[in-house]
Amino acid sequence: MTAVDIIKYWRDSAADAFDTSEKLFSVGKYQHCLFFLHLALEKVIKAVYIQKKAEAAPPIHDLVRLSERAEIQIGIEEKEDLAEISTFNIAARYDDYKLQFYKKATFEYTTGWFGKSKKLYGKFLLLLS
Repeated sequence: MTAVDIIKYWRDSAADAFDTSEKLFSVGKYQHCLFFLHLALEKVIKAVYIQKKAEAAPPIHDLVRLSERAEIQIGIEEKEDLAEISTFNIAARYDDYKLQFYKKATFEYTTGWFGKSKKLYGKFLLLLS
């Protein structure tokens, strides 16, 4: 597999995760929507990493660390947003956090984070152009 193939894989996989998040949002599965938003961002950042570094992306899920290692320029507010979105990965996976996250993932909360995630996703996609 070439680097171009690998980048395409991560980009396509990110698009699929983002599409899944939209579908989950539309049926009110908010905690799962947020999890897939994290996944979409992680995958698109990994595509950017591979494009910039010409090496395999690190196996990490922290979006702030991943974006820093990919040398993506982000502002303080975007960094704070990525830090919060990174919690969606942990909270949606581990039983200790699931009930707490389920209560937090209201329509209003998810709507706000969906908008922020969509903006970040678009920004990262532009880096692949």
